[in-house]
Amino acid sequence: MSTDAAARVLDQARAWLAQDPDAETQAELRTLIDEADAGSAEAVTELHARFDVRLAFGTAGLRGEIAAGSNRMNRVLVSQAAAGLARFLLNHAAIGDAPSVVIGYDGRKNSRVFATDTAEIMAGAGVRAILLPRLLPTPVLAFAVRHLDVDAGVMVTASHNPPNDNGYKVYLGGRDRGSQIVSPADVEIAEEILLVAHSANVLELPRADYDTADESVVDAYVAATAAIAPAPRAQINAVYTAMHGVGWETFARAVTAAGFDEPHVVHAQIEPDPAFPTVAFPNPEEPGAMDLATAEAREQQAELVIANDPDADRLAIAIPDAAVDGGYRRLSGNEVGLLLGWWVAERNADGRTPGDGTLACSIVSSPGLAAVARHYGLHFSNTLTGFKWISRAPGLVFGFEEALGYLVNPGDVRDKDGISAAVAFLSLACELKADGRTVADRLTEFAETFGAFASSQISIRVTDLARIASTMQRLREEPPAQIGGIRVDRIEDLADGFGGLPPSDVLRIQLADGSRVMVRPSGTEPKLKVYIDASSDEGTAAERTAAAAASVAALDAGMRELVG
Repeated sequence: MSTDAAARVLDQARAWLAQDPDAETQAELRTLIDEADAGSAEAVTELHARFDVRLAFGTAGLRGEIAAGSNRMNRVLVSQAAAGLARFLLNHAAIGDAPSVVIGYDGRKNSRVFATDTAEIMAGAGVRAILLPRLLPTPVLAFAVRHLDVDAGVMVTASHNPPNDNGYKVYLGGRDRGSQIVSPADVEIAEEILLVAHSANVLELPRADYDTADESVVDAYVAATAAIAPAPRAQINAVYTAMHGVGWETFARAVTAAGFDEPHVVHAQIEPDPAFPTVAFPNPEEPGAMDLATAEAREQQAELVIANDPDADRLAIAIPDAAVDGGYRRLSGNEVGLLLGWWVAERNADGRTPGDGTLACSIVSSPGLAAVARHYGLHFSNTLTGFKWISRAPGLVFGFEEALGYLVNPGDVRDKDGISAAVAFLSLACELKADGRTVADRLTEFAETFGAFASSQISIRVTDLARIASTMQRLREEPPAQIGGIRVDRIEDLADGFGGLPPSDVLRIQLADGSRVMVRPSGTEPKLKVYIDASSDEGTAAERTAAAAASVAALDAGMRELVG
């Protein structure tokens, strides 16, 4: 490594240190600088990793490891982001109007600090800043953007990322109606952030007092969420885990307001804890994450297991299954999404004219939702991955993505909402019980009514992001002729847009038997993701299910060999 490059990165590090208001990251960075000055090649390499690039601001906002440097999450970076977002809002405000923003935060490390910095800096820039009254789920913040009729919202959270990560989600009001940002807003905000980073010391940014929202915002969210469920005709014995996050208090209030019995809880995971001590990853999708919940379910002989991720924007469901180790099977995101989509479609069919309303899901989610929409005469919309796109579907009455995200109340919240989805699923389970049926019965009934839809996902976590790019390039340059013994019919490259969809780094592989494979990089984690879907409408429900599962198994094995 050249002496000039080392000198440049040391200068960057010293300039960063001079404006860092955080004692912890100050000490960490000072140690690296001292070690680099003493000749440590490892310290110089670490400084390059932290300063050669910036943590990119995009449609997913910011997300990364908490540490010093422009390529990490810290108070300097957050202050620059707040000032840049304020400039964007002021640029778009009507002459004479002061724009407004509401800010929320969860229970992760530094969430409140980042939220308070944001509120003070935006207020200092001339934006009316409103901080939510305490740590709360992401859906409450998304609700507050519409409820308070503000111009923007900021949620400080890293959702289900590892413990030392944090992030920054941005929503826009007005014509965006409380959805997360999409292009070109993300580019404009990123440009404003860079202007601040290149021209200002964050310690010299003006700060001012901000407003704090009162509890009426939370009360209104609870009331709106409870209202989606009819009065239960039966009660379900359920278990709930918050996964060390912030979901429990708000969920419990909504459950009670809707008339349901309060579920048993996993006490070791019910209170917010930024260390997430009982799980390797605080994500219900990860192996072992729901072990404590299913153990509690066995003890309580529960009929349903409900799990939120740490910021409660995702929902996981498990049901009794004697054929599975531990006696409970976690439903896939597609299974939950199809059951909730069916529940919403049935409720919206009453009193509506055909075609009134839209069911929407991301392109990597199960095509079974389109079958539900056809059955009920509803519109169907396939969008790019992420609720920033799903929430914008015209006439939306329900949306989901396979990564445990569901939107059952788009009139009030324009983002995935694990709390309202949990209330909806609890309502479904209670309705089934009142009629002498179970969730498992409903899955069988789905196959009988719409066909059987099977899916699987391959997720390859990498340490070198170049591996993801090289795999995508190889698939484009050397497309497979068959996968798992099934002939490839065609490959649709979404890089330049396709079928009305905006450009995206996605390959959609259509197989001769009607199944499909999607390949894309993750937007929030260092992962390459592969999504496999197949269906069958021939024979009995059991035969349909077996045929779809066989196709998925063959494609899964073939893709693991291809991208492994």
